[in-house]
Amino acid sequence: MTHSPQPPEDDVTFKATCLRTVCYIVIVAGIMQLTMLDARSGVDKFSELSFTEFTQAILLLLNTLMMGYIYRRPGAIPHVSLLLGAFFLASFVRENDSWLDLYAFDGSWQVIVALIVLPTLFMVIRHRHAFAEEFKSIANSFGFGIFAAGFLTTYVFSRLYGRSAFWEAMLGDHFQRVIKDAAEEVTELAGYMLLFFACIELVLLVRRRFRHHG
Repeated sequence: MTHSPQPPEDDVTFKATCLRTVCYIVIVAGIMQLTMLDARSGVDKFSELSFTEFTQAILLLLNTLMMGYIYRRPGAIPHVSLLLGAFFLASFVRENDSWLDLYAFDGSWQVIVALIVLPTLFMVIRHRHAFAEEFKSIANSFGFGIFAAGFLTTYVFSRLYGRSAFWEAMLGDHFQRVIKDAAEEVTELAGYMLLFFACIELVLLVRRRFRHHG
């Protein structure tokens, strides 16, 4: 049985892989030090004003900007990057819902998210065949694999892991909400870091393909 050779633009050297791995480890270590500052803080640990929440918002914003960069690259994956960019931007708005409720109006984040998501879905559905081809071109990439892991960690696992019922059952009379909040927020942050690394990998993949075909 023969295997299709890996596209030249998808080749990554061992040296480059090691370098990126070291960079990712440094980023993870630095961000986890910020969570330590939250753990050592006084009241309102892991609140909306915490380093953890702020870092989550920053990572989502950076992801949105990276998808915007990919979208503007000629011959890249415009429809996939448009959908991912809208997804990250909507998540950024959702992460800042308390500020929007305070300084705009209650439920304003839902209106903004709808204005972001609905036109994007219309464009993607309209060009669904092009989207499917673009998705196929990255489905087996390292970046998409990390994205899938990050998505499941952030939007599925952290929600289930952070359920109050789970922590009340585990801690019983020793239940403290700060423990539940810390577990949920740090797990969510881990997922956001994976999504951040996924966006970096997708940017690098698009750049390699552009150099190869350019």
